[in-house]
Amino acid sequence: MSNKKRFEVMENETIDACLDRIKGEGYQPVRRVEEPIFIEENGQPVPHSRKIIFDCKKINM
Repeated sequence: MSNKKRFEVMENETIDACLDRIKGEGYQPVRRVEEPIFIEENGQPVPHSRKIIFDCKKINM
């Protein structure tokens, strides 16, 4: 089993719900990454939303 895992905040999920899911699986977040998602309007990229990803490590118990 790996000591590191990445968790993505799902579309209809709050950050708190994702953190609860991370804790429930026995991991602890060590880094948060936000990636922008763009859509194209009139030939130009326009910010649409963002993807939030947590890099996590296994909690030693």
